[in-house]
Amino acid sequence: MDTRPHVASLDEVLDRVADICDHRPRVSIDAIMDAIGQRSFGPVLLLIGLIVLAPIIGDIPGVPTLCALMVLTISVQLLLHKEHFWLPRWILARSVTTAHLLRAIRVSRKPARFIDRLVKPRLIFLIRGYIPMRCVALSSMAVALMMPLMEFIPFSANLAGAVLTFFGLAIIGRDGLLALLAFLFTGASGAVIGWALLG
Repeated sequence: MDTRPHVASLDEVLDRVADICDHRPRVSIDAIMDAIGQRSFGPVLLLIGLIVLAPIIGDIPGVPTLCALMVLTISVQLLLHKEHFWLPRWILARSVTTAHLLRAIRVSRKPARFIDRLVKPRLIFLIRGYIPMRCVALSSMAVALMMPLMEFIPFSANLAGAVLTFFGLAIIGRDGLLALLAFLFTGASGAVIGWALLG
């Protein structure tokens, strides 16, 4: 059972992931999930968003689709009122090289600290409570369903990564403004996919 306090910032997520990189050539998704805690929707969404955004990892073919499956799975569980998130063993067993992961963390440090300074409790009614959290789950599911198509549209996966990162930060920091931006970006993601399919 995870007795550590929930992560409270983007920089802390990076710290926890960096801490598990010692003395191992590869780091599994299972180890990363265990490091940030598997009981909170916010840190999990934030981590997945960062993976998709990271140019070193997120640009690897298949990674956005794998992340989409993770988001879809945990979003459904949130809608079903599950207290602990479950992911299939074959997803948890997937891994990334420690060198790639550490490089992605180094690249993310400065933006993470800048973003953490901007996140603060505001418009809390947009991110706290039964209905707002279910809206977040539904929006996350919509983004997850779009992500496999985004692998074929240059840079569009970054938009999905931003949505998930914003939702994760909004939940952690009780920042309704970030949640509102994430909802708007969800709509923008749908517009990009629609334009690509019809264009």
